[in-house]
Amino acid sequence: MKVETKIGRENLIIETGKMAKQADGSVCVQYGGTLILVTAVCSKELRKGIDFFPLTIEYQEKTYAAGRIPGGYFKREGRPTEKEILTARLIDRPVRPLFPKGFKNEVQVFAIVLSSDGENDSDVPAIIGASAALTISDIPFSGPVGAVRVGLINDQFIANPTFEELETSTLNLVAAGLKDKIIMLEAGANEVSEEKMLEAISFAQEYINEAIALQEELRKKCGKEKRQVELKIVSEDLYKKARVLSIKELEKINLEPVEKQREIALDILNKDIVEKLKAEDEALEEVDIKNALIKVEKEEIRKFILEKKKRMDSRGYEDIREISCEVGLLPRTHGSGLFTRGQTQSLSAATLGTSRDEQRLDTLEGEKFKSFMLHYNFPPFSVGEVRPARGPGRREIGHGALAERALKPVMPSDEEFPYTVRIVSDILESNGSSSMATVCAATLSLMDAGVPIKKPVSGIAMGLVKEGNKAAILTDIAGVEDNFGDMDFKVTGTDAGVTALQMDLKIDGIDMELIKKIMKQASPARAFILNKLLEAIKEPRQELSEYAPKIVSITIDKDKIRNIIGPGGKIIKKIIQDTGAAIEVDDDGKVSVSSDNVESIDKAIEAIKGITGELEVGTIFNGTISRLMNFGAFCEIFPGKEGLIHVSELADKFVKNAEDVVKVGDKVKVKLIKVDEMGRLNLSLKQAKE
Repeated sequence: MKVETKIGRENLIIETGKMAKQADGSVCVQYGGTLILVTAVCSKELRKGIDFFPLTIEYQEKTYAAGRIPGGYFKREGRPTEKEILTARLIDRPVRPLFPKGFKNEVQVFAIVLSSDGENDSDVPAIIGASAALTISDIPFSGPVGAVRVGLINDQFIANPTFEELETSTLNLVAAGLKDKIIMLEAGANEVSEEKMLEAISFAQEYINEAIALQEELRKKCGKEKRQVELKIVSEDLYKKARVLSIKELEKINLEPVEKQREIALDILNKDIVEKLKAEDEALEEVDIKNALIKVEKEEIRKFILEKKKRMDSRGYEDIREISCEVGLLPRTHGSGLFTRGQTQSLSAATLGTSRDEQRLDTLEGEKFKSFMLHYNFPPFSVGEVRPARGPGRREIGHGALAERALKPVMPSDEEFPYTVRIVSDILESNGSSSMATVCAATLSLMDAGVPIKKPVSGIAMGLVKEGNKAAILTDIAGVEDNFGDMDFKVTGTDAGVTALQMDLKIDGIDMELIKKIMKQASPARAFILNKLLEAIKEPRQELSEYAPKIVSITIDKDKIRNIIGPGGKIIKKIIQDTGAAIEVDDDGKVSVSSDNVESIDKAIEAIKGITGELEVGTIFNGTISRLMNFGAFCEIFPGKEGLIHVSELADKFVKNAEDVVKVGDKVKVKLIKVDEMGRLNLSLKQAKE
């Protein structure tokens, strides 16, 4: 069974019934030459003893899809790449809110890229595929979901731009939603105005609706009847008992401004209510009692916000918690920044490296290199917990990618600043939006390091509590508002426009009018935080840290690259050995010389210029006598670059044999007195002494 429609320049094709027929739902989605198999499987029984929905999303890119063999020793796909993790999260976010409340059966969605044309990204088709597989299956799901990528080139919006088009696009927006509702946004932008961003979201809705219509057509043709499942919902009787026992104490706890103290009080209340209710009925499960208490807590917090028009920490809807900013607090790092907002704190350190420190990425589109990286860490002590210290999880990868996307548009070009830059954000405290704290702290560390960013970037996280026609938009959400609210809307930017945007919902979408209100309320908040950053440091430092490597770049004639390299790399190795500088040459003739010592760089550049024939007559060089002839001595002034010292230029007196004055291996000072039409160098020993 196959359906198709044109979206953008290519046909979107969804086919089922050919592959993976034992899955509950299985589709192949094709866009251009990119093809993804997506399956959905649900367990027969609910998973007991849990208080969350056990949904897992897996996304894999097979290198055979692009006609390539994996790099590395094992020659097979291994642990998920960053792209695979981020795409899995991108699929998860729009579909997760559309499962029934209380649904505790394990669900796994598996997306595998079977073919990649190198032009069209597979992430948007994978979202549509996940929705289609769930829609035609018997798994309870209130989709389908549509998705599209939007680019902006020459002030014109493009649906599903290619990789090449994205290189020149000032916007990369992925939007997903239901009919006339947006449920997920993910965007990177080059200081795009808020008005333009809103236009892009409106533009996306049309194509979202087309993708939904295509899936509905497929469902009519072959969709299965949804199965009847047991929903794990708190019973009305248990809810009432928990409410009676907890309501008075909850009213006090919810006014506690310190998150940690609030959690301690809730734990005590939890244990007390579990003991009391278990004493009445031993058959009750502890997880059900806790869920009943959570339901009471959620209702009370949401009611408090909507009815009293203020928040649990007494802030108004638009109030931002106290902010402090510091720079230069780590003495031996290249740049550091500490950003604290309420009980959320990010310590960011910027490190400068050379092109040898670039990250090499083995992607379906081929080998790529990254010279700007941002890594986010969330240690357990930041929330007062004890747990094993392991590698970064999907959440850490996602938060780091968002902050990196926010800052990338303001980073200088390689020509302006030939450094590899890595930022590490360690979250030291967390109570709401540590990713936006990371953006702010990273901005401080970049400016402290002397990285000439175009403009500083700030970020804010917005929340939402919506009940019927009532809606409260919350600026700078705290942890409890994130947990019990309906939205996490993050926006970053400079004073000129937006650089990144991310929206996740726990409800089934919001309309454009509400999105406009959220963007409008976020704008002054971003400006307020930006001013706080500028109070700490007004502009990037004029000089780099003394501990940072020094890099100087020059451009030479491409035809002379071989002169610098030499046979088997002999010449460049000799320059590196003699000067102590690191030298890198690209195919375009760009030569980067780096060292902690400025003198080493100067010597290396002098040598390179000498080898490529860019020497000035009158320059004094330190050389080594390499050969003796009847008519004079040859002196090597650079690796592979010799000049002749005629016998008449060896000394002030008459010299019959060169060996009377110098020997092979002697270190001498010589002056360049002539470069003939063939590029040969004439040197003088006697004039160098004058």
